[in-house]
Amino acid sequence: MRAYVFVLLVAFAVTYLTTPLVRRLARRVGAITPVRDRDVHSVPVPRMGGLAMFLGFAVALLVASRTPFLDRTFDDGGAPWGVLLGAGTVCALGVADDLWTLDAVTKLAGQSLAAGLMAWQGGVQLVALPLGGQTIISRNGLIVLTIVAVVVAVNAVNFVDGLDGLAAGIVAIAGTAFFVYSYLLSRYTFDPTDYSSLATLVTAAMVGCCLGFLPHNFNPARVFMGDSGSMLIGLLLATSTISITGQFDPGELSNAQVVPAFLPLVLPLAVLALPLVDMGWAIVRRVGTGKSPFTPDKLHLHHRLLRLGHSHANAVLVMYVWTATFAFGVASSAFLEPMTALALGLAAVTAAVLVTLGPLRGRWLGGRARRGHVS
Repeated sequence: MRAYVFVLLVAFAVTYLTTPLVRRLARRVGAITPVRDRDVHSVPVPRMGGLAMFLGFAVALLVASRTPFLDRTFDDGGAPWGVLLGAGTVCALGVADDLWTLDAVTKLAGQSLAAGLMAWQGGVQLVALPLGGQTIISRNGLIVLTIVAVVVAVNAVNFVDGLDGLAAGIVAIAGTAFFVYSYLLSRYTFDPTDYSSLATLVTAAMVGCCLGFLPHNFNPARVFMGDSGSMLIGLLLATSTISITGQFDPGELSNAQVVPAFLPLVLPLAVLALPLVDMGWAIVRRVGTGKSPFTPDKLHLHHRLLRLGHSHANAVLVMYVWTATFAFGVASSAFLEPMTALALGLAAVTAAVLVTLGPLRGRWLGGRARRGHVS
């Protein structure tokens, strides 16, 4: 655990310290988000903060490759470097979009390229779980499914990135839940002398990047992560869940371990629940009115929370609560008794509903939150 915490702290420190430098660079090269009709900020804000997050992730990965215990993760091949290659590709694509506003087809092609490089060069791909000793999908089919899964996750996080601190906080919370899950699963199922895991390593570095960026990005934000950041953390979140799927043969596990081993098929949906719901809702809404699914609007979940009376900061906190409810609820079901997990889940959902629709909405942070609210 200490090795993973060390990686997290390295990613946090590098991201936190380099974000002001990237903000100045963004101002110099003109990567500025103007005030548009659909936005909730009231003044132009520099973007391209994802570049600092990528630097944090890259340095954390390099440090991990020289850290005892974690260096074993780099012995089996080029998977960690494949992740870095995919992350660098999608971050470069995002920087280009932050500078010149690329069209949707170009971004989709770039995202697919980044996912493909990870799958082919690094071997980070979905693996069919054995069913009676047989795999049900070919290797090429699994690579295609990997690319689709990464692209969906990238765009889901990109869709939800609409309020100060929203995407970074949601991914940090979801990533923490997955970190706990993957770490405990590795401890229970791997060799007791070597339970290092690529999924846990990538998740720890990703959470550190998000936490390092968040102080600069929470309301009122001094810098936006831009597409360079939202696409980066979307790819890393997908990578974490993909890299753990299929590592465990259910035929070799005890009855108590079968549920945790199959949970990677479900946990990504819980981790990305809010972004996926928001993206799906937006696509249906836009296509239903004859518009392109990529046409921006002010009808996302976070916009609706603002209309319910939440301040800017409180709307973000509500989304944090729902993310924690889904992600930790599903992850905990792997290691808690069913009735205990159900009771805790119901209590968490009740609390989330109360903070979303209850009489205290919009009052959590008092005057400070309201002064920071922009519309």
